Amino acid sequence: MIGVVAKLKIQDGKQAEFEQAGKDLMAKVKANEPGCLTYQLYKEKGSDTDYIFMEQYASQDDLKAHGQTDYFKAAGPKLGACLAGAPNVQYFDIVE
Repeated sequence: MIGVVAKLKIQDGKQAEFEQAGKDLMAKVKANEPGCLTYQLYKEKGSDTDYIFMEQYASQDDLKAHGQTDYFKAAGPKLGACLAGAPNVQYFDIVE
C-alpha cells in the first residue's frame, strides 16, 4: 500500500472555493476508485489556510490511475487557483 500526504497552503479568502472543489473531488474519487482506500481533505487545527489531503492506495497502479482520471485533471486548475504556493506532496510505503 502507498500513502500520500499533500500539504497545501491556501490564499486567504479562497478557503470556501478550495473546500468546495476538494469536496467535489473527494466524492468522485470515493465513487469511482476502489483502489483508493482513503482520500480525505483535512484543515489544520488553529489555521485558516493550511490543509492536507491524506490518501491511501492499494498499489502503485491505483495511484497512477488516480492521477489520470478526467475529474482529477479537471480539479487541478480549480484547486491550483486557490493555492498560496506549491504543494508539498510526500509518498509513503506502508509498514506491516
